[in-house]
Amino acid sequence: MHGHLDVTEFYQDLSGFLVGYYLVLTAMNIVAALIVWRRGSAAVLCRCGRLRVTTVPLWLLIAGIFGLMSATAIGGDAAAIGRISLPEWTKEFLNVALQPTWYTLGTFAALGLLFLARGFFVRPAVAWGVLNLACLFLGLSMTDPDFARIVGKPDNVPIGGMIFLLGFFTWLGAYRAVENDARIERGELTIEQQDSDNVLVWPDLVYIELICMVAVTAFLIFWSLALPAPLEQPADPLNTPNPSKAPWYFLGLQEMLVYFDPWISGVALPILIIFGLSAIPYLDTNKLGNGYYTIRQRPFAYVTFQFGFLALWTSLILIGTFLRGPNWSYFGLYETWDAHKAANLENVTLSEYFWIHLLHTRRPLAPNEAGTLVSMIYVVLRELPGLLLLILYFLGVPLLLVNVSKFFRRLRAQMGGVRYAIMILLLLLMVLLPVKMLARWTGNLSYFVSIPELRLNL
Repeated sequence: MHGHLDVTEFYQDLSGFLVGYYLVLTAMNIVAALIVWRRGSAAVLCRCGRLRVTTVPLWLLIAGIFGLMSATAIGGDAAAIGRISLPEWTKEFLNVALQPTWYTLGTFAALGLLFLARGFFVRPAVAWGVLNLACLFLGLSMTDPDFARIVGKPDNVPIGGMIFLLGFFTWLGAYRAVENDARIERGELTIEQQDSDNVLVWPDLVYIELICMVAVTAFLIFWSLALPAPLEQPADPLNTPNPSKAPWYFLGLQEMLVYFDPWISGVALPILIIFGLSAIPYLDTNKLGNGYYTIRQRPFAYVTFQFGFLALWTSLILIGTFLRGPNWSYFGLYETWDAHKAANLENVTLSEYFWIHLLHTRRPLAPNEAGTLVSMIYVVLRELPGLLLLILYFLGVPLLLVNVSKFFRRLRAQMGGVRYAIMILLLLLMVLLPVKMLARWTGNLSYFVSIPELRLNL
């Protein structure tokens, strides 16, 4: 649970960070304006006769705004900080919008929009504008004590930095892919084919590595001086932290434990994730796209990998890092972590929904004197709704896709029966994770099939 901190004291402590933060953003936009002006690569925003309004004055204007925000933060005055803070209604809206169901559906919708409109979002001017908006959102949010405590934790700061790095490299890959697709359509060489000149190990590669080594060392020294090490009290089995979280790279697995049994979320799913991502190049018989970035020539492999990595794996890490608090309860970004907030424990199985809530009767139960075979028959009868649903999902959906979708019909013809069966099985298992998550959040559904007699819960 977060401790109490006087708001005036909080603003005064935050003042130095905000001043430096907005000064960095100011310098960043001034440098961007100078670069696009010197290169003559400024994007045209609008035309008024012969007058063209480009992104150069826009970046300078944004730099001026950030400079004013930096000056406003000097001194940590509460009234001044309030002018560069998010309104309360915005925080309340985001707390609701970041509830698990809306967060997950919004993530899927955002990735779909980015894919369909990738030609627009990969433009450098648009990407730079999105980066400015993200930095502005972070700066405005840091004035909220609850947000600052979560994001400003020493072990969460690098995760925030990795979000920006992940966004940059995802954008860079998409940018090169869109550029290559346009070049291929025009009959030109790809970027990689044009830049295929050999590079000498000495002095070119070694020289670059030396510079990077020095730069990273200097950065780590600065990091160690600016942020305290995230050390806690000595381990005590009688006094465990609340929440007790795994390292950030395992938080996705820890989040999966909410929806699946430990052997599924801790063993089966990680193996399937690694195997599935590794199997994409071998299952996809498309020979195009080797050695260069492309989306149009390999849309299925691109969408599948990005959905699995960004929408499922990375998203689960972010949920576990920033949205899971004491008792592993779900909290908004601007919500106080209250240890008295209990997680929803009113989860029921699909068989309970079917027999008790729908048919208003008891679930099938074997007599006390029944043997093993008879008991298993009753277990199968009890879990028959879930078993039929899973059979329909794993057998009916592939047949439906082949019969309805030309894309999957063509994919089956290209792959062959065995490759297509493996691919569609891995795809359905991947989709089952968000389906299970949404079922838990919207209907409190714990398991589709629950057979504790065999330690099998799905």
